[in-house]
Amino acid sequence: MLGPHRGRSLESLSCDVLVIGTGIAGLSFALRASRFATVIMATKKEQSASSTNYAQGGIATVLSPTDSFEAHISDTLKAGAGLCREPVVREIVAEGPAAVRDLVEWGVGFSKDSAAGLHLGLEGGHSTPRVVHAGDFTGREIETALLRRAEADPRIRILEHHIAARLLVSPRASGPGLACFGADILPREPGPYIRITCRAVLLATGGAGQVYQHTTNPTIATGDGIALSYDAGATVANLEFMQFHPTSLYRPGESTFLISEAVRGEGAVLRNQKGEAFMQRYDARAELAPRDVVARAIDQEMKESGSTCVYLDITHKNAVELSARFPNIYEHLRKLGLDMAAEQIPVVPAAHYLCGGVECALDGTTDIEGLLVSGEVAHTGMHGANRLASNSLLEAVVLSRRAAERLSRGLPQPGPVPDFAPLSRRGRRPPLVLVAHLRRDARQIMWDYVGIVRSQQRLEWARRSLAHLSSELEILKRDAAPGYELMELENILSCARLMVECATLRNESRGLHFDSDLPQTDPKRPARDSVLRKAA
Repeated sequence: MLGPHRGRSLESLSCDVLVIGTGIAGLSFALRASRFATVIMATKKEQSASSTNYAQGGIATVLSPTDSFEAHISDTLKAGAGLCREPVVREIVAEGPAAVRDLVEWGVGFSKDSAAGLHLGLEGGHSTPRVVHAGDFTGREIETALLRRAEADPRIRILEHHIAARLLVSPRASGPGLACFGADILPREPGPYIRITCRAVLLATGGAGQVYQHTTNPTIATGDGIALSYDAGATVANLEFMQFHPTSLYRPGESTFLISEAVRGEGAVLRNQKGEAFMQRYDARAELAPRDVVARAIDQEMKESGSTCVYLDITHKNAVELSARFPNIYEHLRKLGLDMAAEQIPVVPAAHYLCGGVECALDGTTDIEGLLVSGEVAHTGMHGANRLASNSLLEAVVLSRRAAERLSRGLPQPGPVPDFAPLSRRGRRPPLVLVAHLRRDARQIMWDYVGIVRSQQRLEWARRSLAHLSSELEILKRDAAPGYELMELENILSCARLMVECATLRNESRGLHFDSDLPQTDPKRPARDSVLRKAA
């Protein structure tokens, strides 16, 4: 039952399934799970603040008679640089059309092609148009439709402006391993925390873009699910593979705004400070090369010229065409005084998507009983060392559907809930200016030393610098009660340290991880994952 009762120091809730996060992964799972279970959704979200909402591109899937599953699989494996798990890729690609049909049935209004049904866009790394989209605001359209249905579902309760402080994990009553019994949730504003006990938890907390100074992610993308899972004893993998989106709008002093991959798919050309189209020098696919190739090319051009950006040129298209195909981008730029039909768009790479995450099976299950993951926080092996554009929303919908199907066959029975110690409520709110400074410094360190191009020395500098910041955080925590801002900072630092550790384990360059000291990928060396688990 969804029944609250007051304790001396906290509010307690219980349900069948707790979902943490309300992007496409969390919402699509909750809508399925509510058919057989009571669901509480806890989210940091505020209106449009989720990675799903920020997704401009769409969902890659095979709908055209001129396309094939084999072609989609091949494109995915090529982008993944030898680290994709092919059986996983095959299963997710095969379920793509059904996933899109589900979204249409839930009320998602994808863009139509008058001649052939849904309009299919072309993005980098794809050999043919296969990206289903809703203009250039696909994520917003999907989340709006799913959230509307969730809010109308009497078996789903949504708690906004809350962050998960810890997972309630204990040794299993029978047999080896750990079991998850729920989570402690903190409100944004100071106040009592909530203990939610349940039979299963699904983490759908998104990515960790805020670990970096420049990111296309919303401010809430602080790696919470990865930090929580690792701290609880779950396995994480391949966190060195942060995908940098090649083209975020360069406007110093303003929030980062993503210029979709689809703009290059429509024929936009990247130019350097001299006005030269440079991508052909780096890859025969030019602007349609995978994101890691394009991001490194831009980074190299900027370093060689000393410039702060490059330019995306789609001025060969007129305003009518561009405003129809990219209404969100066109209008955003127009409000900033930039006409993309007449002017080149200044762009820089920015941290965009984390290809690693919490290790899980294709039904979302982890190595902790009762703990499941979906979306960007999950590592299924779908993306390998570099995600193919628009495969992320596809993976999220398929993984959430499979997770719900798994639980529908029987919710875990972890036994009586242990007597978990309460969160400490002693202390006071820490000086927020100090928290903000530590957060800023951590993001700057990651941008400078663990960015698009790394080196052994840079990784060591990052490790030492982050260790110092972690010591400063521990000093802050001594006199402070757990709080929203402190929790986010702790998660950012935890994820940053894990990313550096994974990067240090990978003694090669592969996909999104480029080490200037080890620039080659040895074709004779078998590909391997970078796997971490907290010492018992």
